[in-house]
Amino acid sequence: MAADIMICCMPQEERTQRIHSHKIDRLLAKQKLAYKRTVKILLLGSGESGKSTFLKQMKIIHGVEFEEDQVQEYKTTIYGNIVKGMKVLVDARSKLDIPWENTANDVQGQLIYSYDNNVRLEETAFQKFVTALESLWQDGAIKRAFERRREFQLGDSVKFFLNNLEKIKQRNYIPSTSDILLARKPTKGINEIDMDVKGIPFKFVDVGGQRSQRQKWFQCFENVTSILFLSSSSEFDQVLMEDRQTNRLIESCNIFETIVNNKCFVSVSIILFLNKTDLLRDKVRKVSIKKYFPEFQGDPHRLEDVQNFLLQMFDMKRRDQAREKPLFHHFTTAIDTDNIKFVFQAVKDIILQDNLKSLMLQ
Repeated sequence: MAADIMICCMPQEERTQRIHSHKIDRLLAKQKLAYKRTVKILLLGSGESGKSTFLKQMKIIHGVEFEEDQVQEYKTTIYGNIVKGMKVLVDARSKLDIPWENTANDVQGQLIYSYDNNVRLEETAFQKFVTALESLWQDGAIKRAFERRREFQLGDSVKFFLNNLEKIKQRNYIPSTSDILLARKPTKGINEIDMDVKGIPFKFVDVGGQRSQRQKWFQCFENVTSILFLSSSSEFDQVLMEDRQTNRLIESCNIFETIVNNKCFVSVSIILFLNKTDLLRDKVRKVSIKKYFPEFQGDPHRLEDVQNFLLQMFDMKRRDQAREKPLFHHFTTAIDTDNIKFVFQAVKDIILQDNLKSLMLQ
């Protein structure tokens, strides 16, 4: 009241400035309150674990549409995934000394192998490779190389895109939601998405998982509400792209150990996603985990036995204070929207319950 009287007695210019200043103060106070109520979820995990796919699912589930320029960017990414993937298979066929089923495909293979990975593939440029791609994917030599893909680095979505080449090769092709979810582009830097979830502001932060990107993780640790740690459960027989020696599952466990025992996260909800259940289900039918982890006990071809073993591997990494609370975990398939929708509902309940006071009483 007294402040209002003082403002009224001021000269016009000073009065205008003071009123404007008060408006700014109120806006800043409102923004500060909103910031304190924001649920900041940090997505962590090694490369190829499914963090970016999970982030796409959050947009889909909460009705955030992909903008036209984003769809076009995914289209270019898909073209690149296909040609680069076939290039890897052509190179693997040669190094594994697998003879061509159709010797004429040697020329087609050379065409694919001549592609410069740094060149952006637009629709017209992609069309030049379509005939070669179709011919090579039908060749038994490429199929045999694909069956041995654990021996080299090949993206999970390559088979899907090559099997759908008839659709993708069409002029004016527009990626479907499934195509977008499977489009693979390594995350570089920090990606953030803000969205409202039933009246509560959520901020999802995705940071690149490759070794070269992990130094950026520390920039995101401030004011974290929860960490979703993703690990590709199907990669127990694969090695890192970075050094071609370290087992991917062991690398993921070691990163998890660093995060879960970090004193900065004592009060932070850490939820483990053992991802790519669909690929793990297919793999355990053919591959024995015991070959790579001799300590495994159980049936190596039974999904539940393998999943329990993987969960124990991560649980054993927790020490001291980290063991005082339960290890929340989910077996997920990030490309399955229904699965992620169900899992996120459970995750959201855990996060909100653990942070009820700070989120609701600010």
